[in-house]
Amino acid sequence: MPDVTVVIGGREFSVACQAGEEHFLQTAAAMLNAEAEPLVTQLGRLPEARMLLMAGLMLADKTAAVEDELRQLRARVTELEERPAPAPQKVEVPVVPPQLRESLAEIAARAESLADRMEEGAQP
Repeated sequence: MPDVTVVIGGREFSVACQAGEEHFLQTAAAMLNAEAEPLVTQLGRLPEARMLLMAGLMLADKTAAVEDELRQLRARVTELEERPAPAPQKVEVPVVPPQLRESLAEIAARAESLADRMEEGAQP
């Protein structure tokens, strides 16, 4: 069983853990230290037990808030999943009728013909 040295509130602690769990222990200790450091900075030297108790309570408070938020989000997800599926939307794609294409081609041909005649008349 490996021993890991962690620092919490500026103090070193040697803690035993299962092989392969060292990373998790270091992560948990870092979270506890993040709560302990401001306490030590604000209040000065505290007895070890008091520092750990206060840091643990602060961390537990944050955890409880996250758990409440998670519960609310899960309830919202459940509510959204239980809603009936929305009706499919009907999307209409405009189709250009073939007659319109023919009419436009005819108008374009007339316009070109008029332009040609105007050019012929404008030439000296």
